[in-house]
Amino acid sequence: MRAGVYVPAGAWAQLAPWDRYLARVHAALLQHPGLIPTHESAAALYGAAVFGDPLVVHALAASRTSSRLVGGIRWHTTTDERELAEIGGFTVSSLAECAVDLARARHPAIGLAVADSALRLDSALDRAGVERLNEARASTRGRRLARWPLSRATSSSETPFESVSRAVIEWLGYPAPELQRTSMSSSGIEDRADFAWPIESVLAEADGDLKYDGRFGDPRTLLRRQAARDTRLREQWRVVVHWGWTEATTISPLRGILRGAGLRPCAPENAAALLSLKRAIASRAPHPTSPTPDA
Repeated sequence: MRAGVYVPAGAWAQLAPWDRYLARVHAALLQHPGLIPTHESAAALYGAAVFGDPLVVHALAASRTSSRLVGGIRWHTTTDERELAEIGGFTVSSLAECAVDLARARHPAIGLAVADSALRLDSALDRAGVERLNEARASTRGRRLARWPLSRATSSSETPFESVSRAVIEWLGYPAPELQRTSMSSSGIEDRADFAWPIESVLAEADGDLKYDGRFGDPRTLLRRQAARDTRLREQWRVVVHWGWTEATTISPLRGILRGAGLRPCAPENAAALLSLKRAIASRAPHPTSPTPDA
């Protein structure tokens, strides 16, 4: 993996992309004791949103040096006093710093997913706090880009996929859904859906290929449970729809699903954001839940 750091080929081949990246970060830490991970590398150690295998390890560099890429490590310099934290025995950028770094430097959908996961992981963080941190940085580079994801960050989005779906829904011009809506069936069973549009009586679930690929149990059993759940939800809701990663990130399928459910756009589409999303993450599915530091 790195000079003097090895992994069995068979074990490596079986790792999911996000776990391969976490292994890359640990390998860099073994090779460079005292390295301070930042950006995606800090996100991986925290268990925040990571999309695919970003390949490059990110770390803070001494202020006297320049930002550079050397041996698979991107060293970042800053004139700001960065907030640091300790996790698993390593010193890393704080979750708030990580959220701002990625909101400034990555596609807004990725920035939103990371910011959402940061708020889920640390109840002491809030949207206003990460927004203030973004505005307080001396550098203006990426500040405006970061405002969109940070202003929409919420701990109510439970997975990176839900965060990306929220971004696409907004860029398609549809009204913002209510998140994590619960319903009680006539039999007394409570169900919760990812998205709800109460006025149109529409519920939606972002799952599809991420949930039914076998990693969470027998797909047939899961599909039967989903069918029974949808039947309960339709006691109170006119339409219940589902979509997967491909439908959301190739745009047109999700547009058709929302339109077919009876929803109507309330704003023009953001064509630039939708096109750039396809290029940025369509082939880089995130971890369906979140990786953990000891994965």
